[in-house]
Amino acid sequence: MKGFPKDFLWGGATAANQYEGAWNEGGKGITTADVITSGSHTVPRRVTYKNIKTGETGSMPIFGTGYKFPKDCIPAVIDGEYYPSHVATDFYHRYKEDIAYMGEMGFKTFRLSMNWARIFPNGDDAVPNEEGLKFYDKVFDECAKYGIEPLVTLSHYETPLNLTIKYGGWSNRKCIDFFENYAKTVFKYYEGKVKYWLTFNEINCMEFAPFIAGGLMDPSPQNRAQASHNQFVASAKAVRAAREINSEIKVGQMLAFMPIYPYTCDPYDQLLAMEINQNNMFYADVQTGGYYPAYRLKKYEREGIVLDTEREDFDLIKKYTADFLSFSCYGSITVTTHDDVDKSSGNLMMGIKNPYLETNAWGWATDPACLRIALNTLYDRYRKPLWIVENGIGWDDKKEEDGKIHDTYRIDYLRKNIKSMKDAVTIDGVDLMGYTMWGCIDLVSAGTGEMKKRYGFVYVDRDDKGNGTLERTRKDSFYWYKKVIETNGEDLD
Repeated sequence: MKGFPKDFLWGGATAANQYEGAWNEGGKGITTADVITSGSHTVPRRVTYKNIKTGETGSMPIFGTGYKFPKDCIPAVIDGEYYPSHVATDFYHRYKEDIAYMGEMGFKTFRLSMNWARIFPNGDDAVPNEEGLKFYDKVFDECAKYGIEPLVTLSHYETPLNLTIKYGGWSNRKCIDFFENYAKTVFKYYEGKVKYWLTFNEINCMEFAPFIAGGLMDPSPQNRAQASHNQFVASAKAVRAAREINSEIKVGQMLAFMPIYPYTCDPYDQLLAMEINQNNMFYADVQTGGYYPAYRLKKYEREGIVLDTEREDFDLIKKYTADFLSFSCYGSITVTTHDDVDKSSGNLMMGIKNPYLETNAWGWATDPACLRIALNTLYDRYRKPLWIVENGIGWDDKKEEDGKIHDTYRIDYLRKNIKSMKDAVTIDGVDLMGYTMWGCIDLVSAGTGEMKKRYGFVYVDRDDKGNGTLERTRKDSFYWYKKVIETNGEDLD
């Protein structure tokens, strides 16, 4: 093969909680994302809470596994706080304009997430919210006008808040049935309009962001393990439902993946890299591979973790694996057991500064080989079709005096990454379905809650405090990516 397949799915990706807005319109319920404030590179995002007895309010950093809600306190929206998800960049009211931009670039596919609480406001409702169903129906019809195939994530960092408060989030097995009902509802409703689905965004983020990934109020190791298991079973049931409804529907896994580099040839650096990689691959071993690997079972044994399971769980996991494996990859992570090195940050993960790579203002490194390494690693292990559904770089884009945004740094980053994935396809023979660049229209950063950490081909006039007109402006990268799609990845100049 000399280039990408003729039916290669070029496009872009977004998430409802970072892009859609209209947090309390159209019958939508509150989600975990709606109670998370903005932050910055140095100030972590926080979840706000209210004491149900005294009415007192407070907040705490939400990333990591060390948070603990005070007694009698529940997550809540608090007056005077700024929540980026509430308006985001307003796709809800501007979807026609934004999809027109995607059509102009020649998108073959658009990855978006469906807000669970827009369909089932409380998560456990008996009947869906018809207004929410109709909204996404209009979105998919608009995509069809431009020949754009939707790729829809069912749960992207937002759990209906009622499921967190009433049930404790995904550590409760009842969430499996609620999710299965949600999946069946939308699979049937959008049959013929949506072929490709993903269950949980970056499912392995349960390791280090359990409130974000699973709505957990108690992030103990036991609860994180149980929540992951429950999501595996829910995913398997979603695959089963899809196959029963229409054999043409394909349901994939979504994994956060970055190649892990040991900083030195010290064997203990090698072992550390191996262990971190195992923590990530475990999620794909189960959801795509169909089995619990021995290394994770031994870990649970050491930590005294005992899963609450039912007899059919493991049969479901084995029989109804993901049809394809999608993943995010923004760069690589370098790790070491040594203390005397500089640290840098990655996508919700920490690593060591790699002296061979250039970094941006947020510490993200541009690794020209990461996609080829990632694709070969995953394809060799699972032998299933792959799909890169997030790849991009955040930057503080500025409008110049001519009113334009000259984001040559983004073009350079994407050029290197697309060349890397092209090598995986043409040299190594990896089966790659598509590529959806992250944040194709500017949206709120999940990691920092900022607007100035921009990703898109289209600039949105909005700042970190929620000011701005929301006017859209094409960046230089818009025209560059249009050319890439027109030439099926051949012209990267």
